[in-house]
Amino acid sequence: MRPAASRATRTPRRPARIRPDVLAAVDLGSNSFHMVVARYSHGQLVIIDRLREMVRLASGVEENGQIDRAVAESAIACLERFGQRLRAMRAASVRAVGTSALRLAHRKHSFLLRAREALGHPIEIISGREEARLIYAGVATNLPQEQGRRLIVDIGGGSTELIIGQGLRPLELESLRVGCVLLSERFFADGKISAKRMAAARLAARLQLAPVRNAFRRRGWQHCAGSSGTVRAIGDAIRELTPRAALITPGGLERLVDAVVSAGHTRTLRFAAVTEDRRPVFPGGLAILAEVFAVLGLKEMRIADGALREGLLYDMVGRNTDEDARERTVRSMQLRYHVDTEQAERVAATALKFLAAVRSAWKLRAEPAADLMLKWAARLHEVGLDVAHSGYHRHGAYLLENADMPGFSRGEQSLLARVVGAHRRKLSREGLAELVPPWDRDALYLIVLLRLAVLLHRGRERGALPPVKLTARAGSLQLAFPSRWLANHPLTQADLRQEVQYLTAAGLSLRVTRRRR
Repeated sequence: MRPAASRATRTPRRPARIRPDVLAAVDLGSNSFHMVVARYSHGQLVIIDRLREMVRLASGVEENGQIDRAVAESAIACLERFGQRLRAMRAASVRAVGTSALRLAHRKHSFLLRAREALGHPIEIISGREEARLIYAGVATNLPQEQGRRLIVDIGGGSTELIIGQGLRPLELESLRVGCVLLSERFFADGKISAKRMAAARLAARLQLAPVRNAFRRRGWQHCAGSSGTVRAIGDAIRELTPRAALITPGGLERLVDAVVSAGHTRTLRFAAVTEDRRPVFPGGLAILAEVFAVLGLKEMRIADGALREGLLYDMVGRNTDEDARERTVRSMQLRYHVDTEQAERVAATALKFLAAVRSAWKLRAEPAADLMLKWAARLHEVGLDVAHSGYHRHGAYLLENADMPGFSRGEQSLLARVVGAHRRKLSREGLAELVPPWDRDALYLIVLLRLAVLLHRGRERGALPPVKLTARAGSLQLAFPSRWLANHPLTQADLRQEVQYLTAAGLSLRVTRRRR
């Protein structure tokens, strides 16, 4: 650890919320990479630039989980071009997310490091349900206000998202592992299209949809819209066959299926809406949408503007106001797992004071990222108690790693899981090196700060702690207490002796002293 010296009792200044003028969202989709740049002005997002490149990342994920070298190089080259544009436009806030293909890839650490360098920003990998939530946010904000629930369908390269929501609030979220790239590669890899192949592709899609059919039909909806390039291309192709078709209908879909099968090959698809780079994956997307209609009993679907990247933009705006979805998720988890919120807030306040004391010396990530992650870890450090007291830190880590946590990326969930899982007993560094930089280095510091905060509040007293002076030196930490305080609190003194041993075993040093008058 690096040298530092400051008062642990000083209340940290709350980071000012800066609402950036120019925001950018980058979607590393399984079929295409998209970037949207917008200006935030007077409460509105105004799109000022869009970029899209067909990368087909899903086709490059091999059976062993490794990303094919040629596809990886194409993806990195695309991100370099995106990064160049971002630097030129001076985007103040950027989020880049990876979806289905990167969720499936097992050997992706080196690719993510190169992608970060090319784009100039880290890549978050989000869960399927988080992808669905962001898609709904992007679509719902572009739809007119209307009464009742709406169903949103988004067909991507590696997954299909189904969402039922009302207004701006999603009610039912599902992400299915079937997309236009994966299905087309499975049944139309050589470009040949036949009635038999189409039927087989539709059956495969139907099997993926079957488990969610009843839940979605029970919930019900009054309006239906489709998003993404696949749905839009299908709708436009239907209009080429039937110019008066304003909506996608079962009849229009079946006529299009017949026309695509009759074409016999993807290279002979003669629809203006189906561009050359979309032809290889068009039959798979069509099979999926046809089965969505059949399984859910849809009568009609309009095409909606907005998608994942627009959802990311609105989520960024929320993170710079009081509408951060992650904050709502933390509160929800505290309620669900019956967390003692008063205790959680005491621990969080002390941990943040300790962080303020050591921030500059340890060169932790700039505000507010480290503050937010430490605060949320502190507020959720006892979620595992709802499972069992014995080993509750491990139960909490499992919940945080595997639960659906709207607003959080997988990398953020992994960070919270590691910090909570190591906040008591023996200090393990297991899994820290696998975290997304800079957390592979900084997570250990957050763990130590949380451990000390939890230890000092173990008695769960409501009163304030004594003025504790926290000092960090090279490879060591020092906690100095007022004279006689430790003598009057023998249990805390015993816990601190044990903590000295735990940190020493982990290669760290903690010294506990009495402050001189």
